[in-house]
Amino acid sequence: MKTPEQSRLRLIASCPERVGIVARVATFLAERGVSITEANQYQDAVTQTFFMRSEFGIDGGAEVLPRLEEEFKPIADELQMDWRLVDANRRPRVVMLVSKFDHCLAYMLHRRKVGDLNLDVPCVISNHEDLRSLVEWYGIPYHYVPVPKDPDGKQAALNKTAELIDQASPDTIVLARYMQIFPPWLCERYLHRVINIHHSFLPSFVGARPYHQAEERGVKLIGATCHYVTSELDGGPIIEQDVARIGHSDTIKDMIRLGKDVENAVLSRGLRYHLEDRVLVNNNKTILFSK
Repeated sequence: MKTPEQSRLRLIASCPERVGIVARVATFLAERGVSITEANQYQDAVTQTFFMRSEFGIDGGAEVLPRLEEEFKPIADELQMDWRLVDANRRPRVVMLVSKFDHCLAYMLHRRKVGDLNLDVPCVISNHEDLRSLVEWYGIPYHYVPVPKDPDGKQAALNKTAELIDQASPDTIVLARYMQIFPPWLCERYLHRVINIHHSFLPSFVGARPYHQAEERGVKLIGATCHYVTSELDGGPIIEQDVARIGHSDTIKDMIRLGKDVENAVLSRGLRYHLEDRVLVNNNKTILFSK
């Protein structure tokens, strides 16, 4: 006898807090014979908002997801849920943008190659030619879009970049040390789908040359921050952060060297959390169901 095909799905939802949310959802899933493998919940006491993420297996093929969506909708409407049901086995499409620094890009492409990051990269876009050979070694298309300093030339370059992104139909965009500011209209088009790595422990040292700012301030910790890109420079919801300790004798060159390792780890963790639907945005903060 042929074993039934099993789908692995995720339910991600938020709604106004009320009694019985978990019971309603759990009952719905139990009645359909699912096997829940992970369940996370959180109540924000300030906004009185309830957040949840459930991952489960269910017998059935491609038709099971739309059927569950249709059956769950009346419950979601009653609970005033903002929700989505996704195929956990699907490989997300991630477009990466980079300038000249290669460490974050190289780290992510390697982790993808060895299977540590479950994603497809339809293309890499850069405003420099420096990293073409690295990207093409992985068999990934590389698009060079120079960004002039004059306003008209910069606008044309951003339009071209946006066109290439749209053509790739990404689920997520990663700015892997892409040293250009995303315009507000592009941030809005891909709201909470553009991830940036900033080489400081935000909100400290926003903007350019954060290691130089850190050296001038004499800090004892440097860090990196993975966050969603919004129209506010380095001000979007924070996904992941980490730090490294430094001493008074460390130079800016030392900080950059130490910081690269932190940037790599923070960006790869933050991207994995995002792709696994572990990050739920709550105003300008995030709920992170990490694992």
